[in-house]
Amino acid sequence: MKVGIDVSPLALTRAGTARYLTNLLTALEDEPEVEVRRYSFGGSSRAAKIARDTAWYLGALPRQARRDRLDVLHCPGMRAPVQSPVPLVVTIHDVAVLREPGSFNRWTRGYSRRTLPRIARAARRIVVGSEFSKSEVVELLRIADDKVEVVPYGVGLPFTAEGPAAEGEYALTVSTLEPRKNLRRLAGAFERAGLDEHELRIVGARGWGGVRVGGDRVRWLGEVSDDELARLYRGAACVAYVSLYEGFGLPVLEAMACGAPVVCPGRPPFSEFADGVAVAVDPLDEDSIAAGLCEAVGRREELAALGPARAARFGWRRAGREHVRVYREAAL
Repeated sequence: MKVGIDVSPLALTRAGTARYLTNLLTALEDEPEVEVRRYSFGGSSRAAKIARDTAWYLGALPRQARRDRLDVLHCPGMRAPVQSPVPLVVTIHDVAVLREPGSFNRWTRGYSRRTLPRIARAARRIVVGSEFSKSEVVELLRIADDKVEVVPYGVGLPFTAEGPAAEGEYALTVSTLEPRKNLRRLAGAFERAGLDEHELRIVGARGWGGVRVGGDRVRWLGEVSDDELARLYRGAACVAYVSLYEGFGLPVLEAMACGAPVVCPGRPPFSEFADGVAVAVDPLDEDSIAAGLCEAVGRREELAALGPARAARFGWRRAGREHVRVYREAAL
């Protein structure tokens, strides 16, 4: 089966979409049934992004897919053709841009509002990472339930409990600096928590929405390598991820795999894989987050033992096999 995969998202981000795509490509290398062809329109400038969103996805990519006689075209991000001459599979990581449009810039809001419903109709199959995301896609894009396939994301090397750990006493969060990641509320909760010997370390790219972080014992590290991120997970007194809206929440799973105590919202999608292992909080309540931070630090050894066993259920090889099944169904 000849499967074309759009790898253009790798030119834009190293965050969740890129991690999903990179690990999926590696997993598909072990699937003899699939021959993968990669397609890309590079560049991260504003002009390149607009050209990619318009000329590439709406014209050049589907034409190339037809010329190459693909069995399936997979677009693993929020951009894809609105008409496809070959069976189309699209991964929709979340529909935050429709549920929380104020958290995105004008171009993304307008473009997504116009194209996402058409992309969803054009796709033979839609892949999502959680049951929560499936319900959101079905509701907001008005798509038939049986068209949406839930394939939970995975975790693998270097995110394991064995390995070097970063030094110091700190709480860690891993988030692009954008409004829905709730970093201001997290920083306020950290100040209230009374963890006076700790600092709050923030890993992630500078994003949008004017989000800035800093202050007493708050340190932004920017982007780091995966090996360094694994070191930071292992050394953390706790990892807090209190995003207001996610389709899955991959940093929570990565932190669990590294044996870190985790604080996250006590609701889907997080509860689908972290229930009983992470400390559940209300992300809208600073007092709740502060109490969760203190609880996680206090239960560090107990929670550190639970996380890796739970995370072991979520491997990228499993996810790769599930994607092959989706490709096969789409190609029928």
